[in-house]
Amino acid sequence: MNFRAVACWVSITVWFGIFSANAEALKGAWVASVYNLNFPSRVGLSVETQKAQIRRIVEAAARSSLNALMVQVRPEGDALYASRLEPWSRYLTGIQGAAPGYDPLDYFVRVGREQGIAIHAWINPYRAAANAAETRAGNHQPHQFVGAVHRVGDALWMDPGDPAVRDHVVKVVRDIVQRYPIRGIILDDYFYPYPSHAHISGSFPDHALYAKYGGNTDLGDWRRRNVNMLIKELHETVKEVRPDLLFGVSPFGIYRKGYPASVTVELDQYQDLYADPVAWLKNGWVDYLSPQLYWRDKSAQSFSALLEWWRSPDANPRGIPIYPSIAIDRLGGSYDWPSSEIASQLAIELSTKPRSSGGFILWNVGPLLENRKGVALVVARQR
Repeated sequence: MNFRAVACWVSITVWFGIFSANAEALKGAWVASVYNLNFPSRVGLSVETQKAQIRRIVEAAARSSLNALMVQVRPEGDALYASRLEPWSRYLTGIQGAAPGYDPLDYFVRVGREQGIAIHAWINPYRAAANAAETRAGNHQPHQFVGAVHRVGDALWMDPGDPAVRDHVVKVVRDIVQRYPIRGIILDDYFYPYPSHAHISGSFPDHALYAKYGGNTDLGDWRRRNVNMLIKELHETVKEVRPDLLFGVSPFGIYRKGYPASVTVELDQYQDLYADPVAWLKNGWVDYLSPQLYWRDKSAQSFSALLEWWRSPDANPRGIPIYPSIAIDRLGGSYDWPSSEIASQLAIELSTKPRSSGGFILWNVGPLLENRKGVALVVARQR
């Protein structure tokens, strides 16, 4: 075993001890790189400035008594780390493929270790470009899998129905977990694209691949099977390489109409995104789930009703940890939530059973850095 591998093993053993001792209290926040939302705050910053931003993010998390950060390292088939398979992200330098002069993921891990913050690598599996008009590096995924890339509105989307695309995502995750002492891998909610004015529900242009691989399967079932295979293979890959590593997914917060009956459905992820997180829970393909419960309590999409359902035996018979994602970004903008709503949701999470391994993930770290409406103290008080 080489020195780097030994160091990686020691680091992971330490992190495993931390979370084994206090597994019921994962307290995290999302750190988004797409659109330069959280890190880096804009393109082209110096190495020193980017490192200072990383340190500020990690230290803010520690001050608020968090113990994890979900850092977006693959926003659009690219990398905020020294990938062997994909180009450097344009969100670092402004040019896809241009090296930033250091390794952001490595630095997040190092500063996280100093502050007691575990780093989870957040990847988006299928979005290839948030803006199709941007110049792409020669080794970017759309150049490798030409027949499996589709224009959806302004974005480029890799086709989940192409086995080569799935294999590539698995290789990307294997590369990350083999080389970085992170605590986990987490996927967000982007599987098949969300319906929009530019993308009518069900209109994903995968007819050629469906004809090739679909067989006699219903189109919707085939699409869900494609996503299910990715989730299953990623879980198996993570456990093969590092059995103690956590593999999680953060799906849309409502499963589908009638689940639960008291909730008004805005979007049916089973039908529209072809994601079936209940199947992932029932088959044990995830170590935790972080449904995006981005609504006020006692609203038409009540936070407490949804959390109770996700933690119920009907949805989650194995009792897999459910860490709700909580929308602290709605303290601002047109929503203008009071900080008391966040305090209430944190208290609801704490009291909602079963909670053998409870916790939460805040969307996103920006309001925490700003201490918008005193939210940093609200979160810090949550023990």
